[in-house]
Amino acid sequence: MSRERFRKALLPPGAENIEKLKNIVEEGNYYGAQQMYKTTSSRYATVGRFSEAFDLLQSGACLQLEHDQVTCGGELAMLFVEMLVKAKVDFDEDYLDRIRKIYKKFPRVPVPQNLDLADDDAIHQLSETFGAAKIRVESCSSFLKAAIKWSADSGPRKIGSPELHDMLAEYIYSESPEPDMTRVCYHFARGRNPNRFASTLVNFMGKCYPGEDDLAIARAVLMYLSLGNLRDANNLMDEIEKLAQVKELEFPDSELMRFINYLLQTLMRDALPLFNMLKQKFSSSIERDPTFNELLEDIGEKFYGVRRKNPLQGMFGELFKM
Repeated sequence: MSRERFRKALLPPGAENIEKLKNIVEEGNYYGAQQMYKTTSSRYATVGRFSEAFDLLQSGACLQLEHDQVTCGGELAMLFVEMLVKAKVDFDEDYLDRIRKIYKKFPRVPVPQNLDLADDDAIHQLSETFGAAKIRVESCSSFLKAAIKWSADSGPRKIGSPELHDMLAEYIYSESPEPDMTRVCYHFARGRNPNRFASTLVNFMGKCYPGEDDLAIARAVLMYLSLGNLRDANNLMDEIEKLAQVKELEFPDSELMRFINYLLQTLMRDALPLFNMLKQKFSSSIERDPTFNELLEDIGEKFYGVRRKNPLQGMFGELFKM
């Protein structure tokens, strides 16, 4: 018997270790179980038993997250994705579903409402809640960003799986005490759920500071357009207007919104001079957000073949891959 076959034979079936480690987690020994998940999955991978390594890591990530052990669960989730890369697994629906199952185990905790901020205990509770939310969002974001990169490198879509982008956008928005709407829009625009994107933006409109609503809508539309996606940009605007009306929210009436409406009409035809004229006419509105000019350069390139003036092409998008 070769040394490798002997080492394979020494390892029990993966199901045995899954059950053994589950019991350790259930007993509350989260740290001890964590070390065993990491070392045991590594041993299976070393002898080429990747299927059992995946099963072990997925089970461990889900169990730790079910017990609110976000740091431990997030680490095993990351190891699951790293194992996909190490084993040179191509993106497919089966592994997407496994990632989705881990994602659904990340806790979702509502921010306490109606707290008396004059009470020291209430302020302390709120501070702890925000700190825990930051850890959850960072852990889930790291996991899903790694999964998106794997899907981009090994799948058919070079910007990554749309389902994974939608998951990340939804988690950032729902779990961040003060969500980064630029990141939310970035990932929704690379997803395939404009209706969910619209409902998120309308929800944001109902609670944002004055002057933030039109910026969020414009950013969302421009991000779709920077990918050459005129259809979903138009659908998004239509859906936002419908939902705002249903919720009795006032749709923003600003120069920036007028620019967006003119832009959507312009891009439906071959009208580069009009596109340039709009950018010049509404320059003060465009300059309200430093990312808009770069997005418009992408749009000019996608729709009219205009080469970017900025030599650092795509730096905006690269920031979200870090």
